[in-house]
Amino acid sequence: MLVEAYVETPEQAVVAVGEGADRLELCGPGEGGLTPSDDLLRAVRRVVSVPVHVMVRPRPGDFFFSATEFAEIKRDVPRMKDLGATGVVLAVLRADRRLHLEWMAELVELAKGMRVVCHRAFDATPDADAALDQMIALGVDEILTSGHAETAFEGAATLRRHVERAAGRIGILAGGGVRAHNARELVAQTGVQSLHARAFDPGVIAGIRAATSP
Repeated sequence: MLVEAYVETPEQAVVAVGEGADRLELCGPGEGGLTPSDDLLRAVRRVVSVPVHVMVRPRPGDFFFSATEFAEIKRDVPRMKDLGATGVVLAVLRADRRLHLEWMAELVELAKGMRVVCHRAFDATPDADAALDQMIALGVDEILTSGHAETAFEGAATLRRHVERAAGRIGILAGGGVRAHNARELVAQTGVQSLHARAFDPGVIAGIRAATSP
């Protein structure tokens, strides 16, 4: 079971890793997480040795980015790689909420050498099955999703369908309200092998790790 911790500071990163996080998603502060600063990524890389994925998102709000915003994302992806990130977390949608396949393909190409994770913009798409198939075709490594629901537990049935449809071709990372009290049942109901949780409070990651251990 892989447990990923969402963090925004070096202090949160140290605590999360100490509690058993296998991987970090590092975000700059802002609603839903934004691209971290260079200094923040450097600081986190200095204090942890686990893989660090970084959010690449220029602003809060929707995922319908302008050409100028997309150009910023394209500059950020290789810069994060140069700074030691092992993965990027990103997505671009069209105004109809479907994946912007052309722009996503450019980003996947730019990110070569890092893992690519589609964040929960995936849960805003109107056809989850089609979006999942498109992510596989693009070469995306993993999808962070709550099963098109407010929380992963509420979206458990859809998460199971994603796991079955993915069939090992792409990772399904369940996130959204994952905590110690529901982690074991979530895994049992969905078959996911990767969990994502915010690590703002001490004990969150340790609780999930304990709940999902054999």
